[in-house]
Amino acid sequence: MALKVADYKTEVYNDWCPGCGDFGIVNAIQMALAEMNIRRDRAAIFSGIGCSGKTSHFINTYGIHTLHGRVLTFAQGAKIADPGLTVVAVGGDGDGLGIGAGHFVAAGRRNVDMTYIIFDNGVYGLTKGQASPTLKLGEKTKSLPSANTNYNVNPIGLAVASGFTFVARGYSYDIRHLKKLIMQAISHKGLAFLDVLQPCPTYNDINTRDWYAGKDIAEETQSRHSRIYKLEDTEYDPTVNYNGREEVDRHLAQALVKSLEWGDRIPTGVFYKNELISPYTERIEDNIPNYSENPPAQQNISKNGTANTDLSQILDSLEV
Repeated sequence: MALKVADYKTEVYNDWCPGCGDFGIVNAIQMALAEMNIRRDRAAIFSGIGCSGKTSHFINTYGIHTLHGRVLTFAQGAKIADPGLTVVAVGGDGDGLGIGAGHFVAAGRRNVDMTYIIFDNGVYGLTKGQASPTLKLGEKTKSLPSANTNYNVNPIGLAVASGFTFVARGYSYDIRHLKKLIMQAISHKGLAFLDVLQPCPTYNDINTRDWYAGKDIAEETQSRHSRIYKLEDTEYDPTVNYNGREEVDRHLAQALVKSLEWGDRIPTGVFYKNELISPYTERIEDNIPNYSENPPAQQNISKNGTANTDLSQILDSLEV
């Protein structure tokens, strides 16, 4: 039976601020799941702490609201336990690139077949607008007493350098394009990362919806010019077609260079895609031949009150 977008909505009251980009991201996730007809009992949304952490309450699948900066550890564990589950992790830029930065890098090394979406607005919205890791050096939002004294993290560049095999950027007010990117990320064979630019109408008065639309540029040039453009509308090719060192390095380098483009022109779309690297669950199967047929989630965990599941081989494979 075909599922509809309404099937993925819940009745939980949403108290996000009017105009927040989070609404568009949640709508895009719901639209993507519906268009892909993913069964609700075979999907799980993991969220961290912050405004975006409430996402798991608003999408009618399994939802797991986790700890600050630790969403990737929970999500990876679920995917390894049940490799047939569609796993989407979400969190804010502070959650994922501040306290969660170490887990972000470590996840890239594993290439677990799942999707991670960061809601990127440059501030800690839930805790009154402190500068997040993505706010640029020297910028002063209305919530800060003085200009930001730290250099910013480049989410796209960090993901590429860490080993994510699908790296993309979307914009929360272009919901249809964002939906397509989410579908590509979920369909990707490996670890997919999606950085979603979004306005915070309450605390970030720099990167506003009007700013992304280029209305300040329009005032100067008397012409309409959105800052956002799509890589797929150019000759940019993100896909690694063969697993040669020169081919991989060339695509990594072009993604890193393109990720630095900011200001009057901001690219969205897929920066890097490599499906030639085996997902982590396939590497587990190299050591445990019956892993996919008998994953931990389908095993009886106890008999007469005694645990009978042996996870020693999986735990051994996780050792660094």
